[in-house]
Amino acid sequence: MTIDNNKPISQRAKGLFSDKAFSTSSEEDLSHSDNNQELDDLNKLSFFKNSDASSHNNINETVTDTGADSVNNFESVETVSSIRKATLATGEALKLAVVGHTNTGKTSILRTLLRDMYFGEVKNEAATTRHVERALISDSQTGEPLVALFDTPGLEDASGLMDWLEDNTASRRDGIERLQQFLASDIAQGGDTVNALNDYSQEAKVIRQLLASDMAIYVIDAREPVLGKYKDELAILSWSAIPVMLVFNFTDAQDTNIADWQTMLARRNLHISTRFDSVAFEFEDEMKLWQNLATMLTYPETLHQLIERRREDWMQLYEQAGIIIAHFLLDVAAYVREINEDDDPLPVLNEMQEAVRQTERAMQGKLLNLYKFYDNSTVVTPLELSEYQQDPFDPELLKSYGLRTTSGAAAGALLGLGIDAAALGTTFGLGAAIGGLAGGILSNTGSIADKLNGVKRLYIDPATLTLLATRSLDLLASLRHRGHAANADTPITELQETNTPPWQPNKLPSELKKARGKPQWSSLSSGKSELAAELRADAAWSLSSKLKRSRLEDKD
Repeated sequence: MTIDNNKPISQRAKGLFSDKAFSTSSEEDLSHSDNNQELDDLNKLSFFKNSDASSHNNINETVTDTGADSVNNFESVETVSSIRKATLATGEALKLAVVGHTNTGKTSILRTLLRDMYFGEVKNEAATTRHVERALISDSQTGEPLVALFDTPGLEDASGLMDWLEDNTASRRDGIERLQQFLASDIAQGGDTVNALNDYSQEAKVIRQLLASDMAIYVIDAREPVLGKYKDELAILSWSAIPVMLVFNFTDAQDTNIADWQTMLARRNLHISTRFDSVAFEFEDEMKLWQNLATMLTYPETLHQLIERRREDWMQLYEQAGIIIAHFLLDVAAYVREINEDDDPLPVLNEMQEAVRQTERAMQGKLLNLYKFYDNSTVVTPLELSEYQQDPFDPELLKSYGLRTTSGAAAGALLGLGIDAAALGTTFGLGAAIGGLAGGILSNTGSIADKLNGVKRLYIDPATLTLLATRSLDLLASLRHRGHAANADTPITELQETNTPPWQPNKLPSELKKARGKPQWSSLSSGKSELAAELRADAAWSLSSKLKRSRLEDKD
């Protein structure tokens, strides 16, 4: 994988959800032993040194293993075992290999686990990953490395490899010894000297990483039928003598074969599996993945720490998202423009609508960044779904959400959505002129002072505010239920939690009603964004709690 260090900092993955590297570390130096010759055979194994988390600001390191070197002696088995035990005992990052047949979505799963849409390369073709790539998940609070994930190449010909193992290794040897003999053979080296039909260098990279890992997950495309090649892959994996858990990917598809897979796995005494769709993401499925892995370890404390931190961070993201939406709604609700009684309202109405559109887009961008979805032409984000591209002032959009304006039916039909006929003029000419344009804008001349001064104040209509709130919450729901693996070739599902408005337009939350009389709360009115945000901060916290409760009530 080529890492783009020129990418803006805001697009580089950070934190627990996406600790991805933008630099490469060296392999662990094992040459301190007196027996340098023996360790020369080991130093090309996929043992990678964990860098100091504080010095890298919790950024993952991606390391590529070319797979060109191999282990040439069986004594290295003892060293592999001792390093594995030390890893578990000393609290270093758990080494977790992600393995499976080509094109089953291994890199896709890693992207979603890391919340990193740039990790690796995802294509709808076989053998996209050609080398071992490493990413580190760290504790977002302490910086402590928790899990080192290794993305491995796809197993392309496990059946051919199994035939070679049966013909060239002694059945009386244990599995690791037979795999080590394969790694020492010419067919594991690749290169020009090996016949293409007997080139098992990709399989060698996978096996080499398995022997250097504490455990592995075997990724299964749930849409695939149970074939002999998959049975051979599982048999070879079992020889590595590490815990292997089965993970079903693409489980949201309608044509899955999970029942057949589970029957086959049970016959091989493999009873621990989990479902984790890398595109149609469910947070609890991820928690089950880590929990099931923890049950297979003698020392599960590291994964327990990861689970706890993941839950905390997931809730914190939700809270932050609610605050972002609440600030946006208050900013728009407090937006007011004054015009003289005889002024043409069309230019002001145009400006107000465009200002709200831009503010909504900015809010959507903040949500996308919060959940690590960045603008990238090769990645499909939830914002590309059609419902988030519609103009919030489109009358048809209000209808699709089942919202009605606060104006009377006659006034709405005559003058346009959100227009108060008494306030903006009773002549048919004025009403007809602004009717097609001013949807979502409501005039208020309730103040005696305004009437004496001949001033009209224009606000955003309550129905439009309700629409903006509903769209924001639906976008948030899509972000929380979408993995980071989708690309331009991935079928897009309209991921919406609900179209139900959090309130009716005639029953705006008290915070939004209060904002009507607080133009200083709006950066659109005052032009002072930081001051406006500070002034409405308390109301934003209160409103965000109501937004959260409204969605919980919808689920109930």
